[in-house]
Amino acid sequence: MRLLLAEDEVALSKALTAILERNNYSVDTVYDGQSALEYLEMGQYDGAILDIMMPKMDGITVLKKIRDQGNRVPVLMLTAKSEIDDKVLGLDTGANDYLTKPFNTRELLARIRAMTRPQTAPVSSRLQMGNVTLDRATFELATPTGSFRLANKEFQMLEMLMSNPRNLISSERFMEKIWGYDSEAEMNVVWVYISYLRKKLTALKANIQIKAARNAGYSLEEIHD
Repeated sequence: MRLLLAEDEVALSKALTAILERNNYSVDTVYDGQSALEYLEMGQYDGAILDIMMPKMDGITVLKKIRDQGNRVPVLMLTAKSEIDDKVLGLDTGANDYLTKPFNTRELLARIRAMTRPQTAPVSSRLQMGNVTLDRATFELATPTGSFRLANKEFQMLEMLMSNPRNLISSERFMEKIWGYDSEAEMNVVWVYISYLRKKLTALKANIQIKAARNAGYSLEEIHD
């Protein structure tokens, strides 16, 4: 899941980015409102965290502009302000939620999960295909023969594949959703992580496999005897 974090306090931004990445989010970070607007206009995000008081453009203005454009990305507003009028203004402008600094990390993560949860969210946190399950809560990949706890990007990649079974996902799409626009990673990093996942699926005797379509992408397919 990919988030945009717009926070002008560099130390706080770095701390939040580390926390979010440890919890298997991909994060693009910006430090002013103008950059936040540009990223939200050109990128596909699962959620955005916007500070209100930022240079160049405040978070409320950023939110109003993207909502006027029809962008419905879930937005959590962060601010040092605690006045009720500011909270009402943020929510009336289209924010999904509001958190006042200082805040508890666990509460932040819970609010992000809540605002990015699909309204038709399944009761179970598990994805399943064939004899393979992927637990979104524990990041565990399992079959009847055993299990692995996946690393951050392994988990995100397999989650994309299992959420779209038999559909092709291009390397460019993986790069965009998992590594982000600002990443210095080369495109072949996708192949490297596909290789990691294939080895784990083989070790677990999975009856599904990641297939490659030349110059098109990767898909998750069932293995038929």
